[in-house]
Amino acid sequence: MQVRQLGEAVINRIAAGEVIERPASVIKELVENAVDADATSIEVVTAAGGKTLMRVSDNGIGMQREDLQLAIRRHCTSKISNDDLFDIRSLGFRGEALPSIGSVARLAIQTRHADDDHAWRIAVEGGTETPPVPAARTKGTQVEVRDLFFATPARLKFLKSDRAEASAITEVVKRIALAYPEVGFSLSGADRQSQSWPAARGEDPRQARIAQVLGQEFVDNAMEIDAAREGVALTGFAGLPTFHRGNAQLQFFYVNGRPVKDKLLLSGLRGAYADVLARDRHPVVVLFIDLDPTLVDVNVHPTKAEVRFRDTG
Repeated sequence: MQVRQLGEAVINRIAAGEVIERPASVIKELVENAVDADATSIEVVTAAGGKTLMRVSDNGIGMQREDLQLAIRRHCTSKISNDDLFDIRSLGFRGEALPSIGSVARLAIQTRHADDDHAWRIAVEGGTETPPVPAARTKGTQVEVRDLFFATPARLKFLKSDRAEASAITEVVKRIALAYPEVGFSLSGADRQSQSWPAARGEDPRQARIAQVLGQEFVDNAMEIDAAREGVALTGFAGLPTFHRGNAQLQFFYVNGRPVKDKLLLSGLRGAYADVLARDRHPVVVLFIDLDPTLVDVNVHPTKAEVRFRDTG
């Protein structure tokens, strides 16, 4: 059997298959990058459930020309400072998401660093990149993704309706917004009703943001959690047993600020409510777990939706 080296374009499309499952996957990566860039305002615009257009604009620190060129290359990241994969203190890996998106869609990035006189724009179309050119915009970054999966049309058949894909994008933005109340988020486009969650102020910004996203009724029917044991802190809000739902969609877990869907945490939640809720009813919770980053592995899943605790107990 002859063994041969795959071409760069094919390698990137394989990587894209791991990271980019649907439009919501793209939005997750781009919004996380904006949060990591210290943005205080993030705007998301979509069309056709993200299939034809996704645009994420932020007022973060932006990138200079050299960083912009590296950002669209594989295995380049601004998220690891000391090559320690067990000390991750950011959300995404800029260096994997952008080249993956650019290999299967039409990607354009405009960015301006505070130290630069003007912005730079770079484009990647089906894995083919163009050199950076000067552009006009204020400080921050705008990433525009058009015609998702045009380079791999077979994958379009696996996408759901525009409405379902738009709803999935809303859920992704909600989950991130809950964890970062100091950041303002807006969501608009031809495929949806506009929504916005302004930067939360006041004595308890987190509670204010939870009320923005889930409604004041939840806050009024929830118990605030603030506990710590053996280096692990648990904070947030847990709905009273009288405040429940027919599905588990309103259960939000975060580990060091990262939204996760973790089987271990879900089973712990079910056990906690087992004696006070009927089996077909589900509690509503927003829970934040904070611990030493070296005690949790965030790289066990390509989309970083799952984590592995060094000590699951």
